[in-house]
Amino acid sequence: QVQLVESGGGLVQPGGSLGLSCAASGSIFIILNMGWYRQAPGKQRELVAVISSGGITNYADSVKGRFTISRDNAKKTVYLQMNSLQYEDTAVYYCRVVAAGSRDYWGQGTQVTVSS
Repeated sequence: QVQLVESGGGLVQPGGSLGLSCAASGSIFIILNMGWYRQAPGKQRELVAVISSGGITNYADSVKGRFTISRDNAKKTVYLQMNSLQYEDTAVYYCRVVAAGSRDYWGQGTQVTVSS
């Protein structure tokens, strides 16, 4: 059984920073893409950032230059460093791991709230 455990969400003021992490455990072997998505109230879930097994990254336009995704393959962990946070970044953030064999896993979600 595969589990994704997220951590690092919370409350931050506008302009502040937060870091998220997501660690995969269990029977997961060849990890391909790792990514972060978010869902704000009343909105659809959207891609925030994704990183391939080779380290190629892709970001939503709304977070480019502010967020940084990275991964530690040995730890099966993906990170999201979020800087210059804005009210519009408030959402539940989910990590996603895609593994060989079309295996697709999601974390339970962690709340990020940007508020003064």
